[in-house]
Amino acid sequence: MIRRLPDTLVNQIAAGEVIERPAAALKEIVENAIDAGARRIDITLSEAGKAAIVVADDGRGMDREDLELAVERHATSKLPADDLTAIASFGFRGEALPSIGAVARLAITSRAAGAREAWIIRVEGGARRQAEPAAHGAGTRVEIRDLFFATPARLKFLKGDRAEVAACLDAVERLAMANPAIAFSVVADGRQVLRLAALPGGGDAARLERLSAVIDRDFFDNALVIAAERDGVRLSGHASLPTFHRATAQMQYLFVNGRPVRDRLLAGAVRGAYADFLARDRHPVVALFVDLPPDEVDVNVHPAKAEVRFRDSGLVRGLVVGALKHALAEAGFRAATTPGLEALGAFRPGHVPPQRPGLGESAAAFAFQAPLASFAPAARALPGAPVSGAPVSGALGTAWTQPVAAPGPQSGDEAPSEFPLGVARAQLFETYIVAQAGDRMVIVDQHAAHERLVYERIKAALAHDGVKRQMLLIPEIVEMDEARADRVLAHADAFGRLGLSIEGFGRGAIAVREVPALLGTVDAAGLVRDLADELEEHGDALALDDSLAEICSTMACHGSVRAGRRLGAEEMNALLRQMEATPPSGPCNHGRPTYVELRLADIEKLFGRR
Repeated sequence: MIRRLPDTLVNQIAAGEVIERPAAALKEIVENAIDAGARRIDITLSEAGKAAIVVADDGRGMDREDLELAVERHATSKLPADDLTAIASFGFRGEALPSIGAVARLAITSRAAGAREAWIIRVEGGARRQAEPAAHGAGTRVEIRDLFFATPARLKFLKGDRAEVAACLDAVERLAMANPAIAFSVVADGRQVLRLAALPGGGDAARLERLSAVIDRDFFDNALVIAAERDGVRLSGHASLPTFHRATAQMQYLFVNGRPVRDRLLAGAVRGAYADFLARDRHPVVALFVDLPPDEVDVNVHPAKAEVRFRDSGLVRGLVVGALKHALAEAGFRAATTPGLEALGAFRPGHVPPQRPGLGESAAAFAFQAPLASFAPAARALPGAPVSGAPVSGALGTAWTQPVAAPGPQSGDEAPSEFPLGVARAQLFETYIVAQAGDRMVIVDQHAAHERLVYERIKAALAHDGVKRQMLLIPEIVEMDEARADRVLAHADAFGRLGLSIEGFGRGAIAVREVPALLGTVDAAGLVRDLADELEEHGDALALDDSLAEICSTMACHGSVRAGRRLGAEEMNALLRQMEATPPSGPCNHGRPTYVELRLADIEKLFGRR
């Protein structure tokens, strides 16, 4: 027999969709405070929000009539025209407060702006009491106690207190990023865990300051400004340099009309834009804000309002990818500042190695003498000032036939400050180029830098007229497992577009007849085996464009100068000039920095000169 469920049970079922953990309840209350025009929001948590969540704001507040309606299901002030296509607020469903009241002990105290008295209303396990007069200043105070006491089974599915507090913080931080003009504070079990001052004035400067306070102070120095608009859709925000990345996508924050969302479309667009700069297991740090007319996006997809659907998803994705790629190209050879700061930190007094037994000198003396002794055999100082930076012959010079933006130094009279990356002074460990650029010391990883340059040349040749080939006098036969050989041969056409001509040579064997000319002398067998590994791991699941990107990256690695090779002055300066002329040369293909920079002022601090 079909029967109607009691209202209390209906409310508890609905609450399961909206309030699944303390962070969800906190998010709904904070969103209401923002919608009410609050300029300050103070939050207190007890036992990770399970015992109590208290949110106080200085917003418009409510009078008695509004307060009583606020705890009724599907009662809201945020849809004056009853139009779901014109949503301009966080809340609009009228479900949050009734859902919280159905599973917890809820008390709301509020005084409307200009009112002489405040009112309080209580709801416990779905049972509502009448509003009563109360003492309270302007604004609203929401107290949620004994969360899920009416549905104790839900408590069993919550995580530990640390994880629940982290989830609450994440919810507040996401809202704080989109609202830098509002001050936020969070106290958890008597300990202040978040304090963000209001940043009036708005604009990119205030937003970046708030983002840096929430994400990482280093983000301020390593963020690119994102600004683009197309067909009424505006994109703004900040994205990190490729060399400033993380192991997970946890620090990718996406907002649509000021609303924090978790959208696969936008996340995929970010991943696609950085595909040429980061390894697949590394992720950039971004905070992107998409603003578009309300009728162009549907936010009524899920009760939690964390998902959206765009009317023209292709337009939004193309805007995000295009804006990010443009910003990355504009960044030029700029790299993250954090590697240089970490390098300086490694030399500070706290990192002095222990003194070896039997030595009479002090630990401080040993700290300075040991590095000098170890560096001396590997350092190759260049006699005099650097000489011409024009491309040179040989395998290294083969990859540097494109014109460069600035000519290399022609004589010893050239000043290091004339070039952004300076002029080469030495080579350390036959791997790192040391250059002087004005008041900066630049250390370049020769393999990583050259790998990026070769990669960009392959892509440019592929887009223009194809990669030129160099025929092998004697075809090289590569033997491998039959299944791997068949997988490589299945992509023979893609390899051909990149200048690598291969064909079958019996079972489990591949004949390499031509290689890309710009790679110079290359280990063809090693290249084919590495390509087979790439295809085995990714190729079958990738689209053609993604497959070509992986193949280009692998070819670039094989065609670049290796660590351990001695370079002459001309070669080192040619590499520096080509890096300056190639916009994305700051990171290698895997997201590692191609160079680090140490300022003279910071170096002098190490020696007590400042």
